Amino acid sequence: MKTILIFQLLLFASISLTAKAQTNFYDFTVKSIFEEDFPLSSLKGKKVLVVNTASKCGLTPQYSDLEKLYQQYKEKNFVIIGFPANNFLSQEPGSNEEIETFCRVNYGVSFPMMAKISVKGDDIHPLYKWLTTKELNGVMNSKVGWNFQKYMIDENGKLVDVIPPKDSPYSDRIINWLNGN
Repeated sequence: MKTILIFQLLLFASISLTAKAQTNFYDFTVKSIFEEDFPLSSLKGKKVLVVNTASKCGLTPQYSDLEKLYQQYKEKNFVIIGFPANNFLSQEPGSNEEIETFCRVNYGVSFPMMAKISVKGDDIHPLYKWLTTKELNGVMNSKVGWNFQKYMIDENGKLVDVIPPKDSPYSDRIINWLNGN
């Protein structure tokens, strides 16, 4: 009887780990910059570039290229989602309202911006836990190195690749991915 119970527990643990690895990008609901629910399932069929952002970073000018890229490819089932985060040298101290105004006024950002979250540490947002943990995303482990790290999600909600913060939104890897190369 003990052997059967142990086998059942091991089988359950194995099924649980498999289920976690099957978690999809679309399973998450996040908060928009306006604190409204934003189900990522609403993006099914689109390529998604997930970017952690900050308003007071040396890389903040990337907002310009992100917006340009979004305008160029949005009619081709592509969207960018910005996630403000204050994890690196307190470079995103503002409220959601201040962040939204900053992005709109200074960079003309029209792609969806989400509410400020944590992208690392003990309070890491569940989406970023999924993005950075192979056991959950089924593809790779990664570490958010700085503001403006870019995660590529395919039309089926699967993680494709991660692009380092200093790489331009117009990096060859992103452009080739968007063009199906």
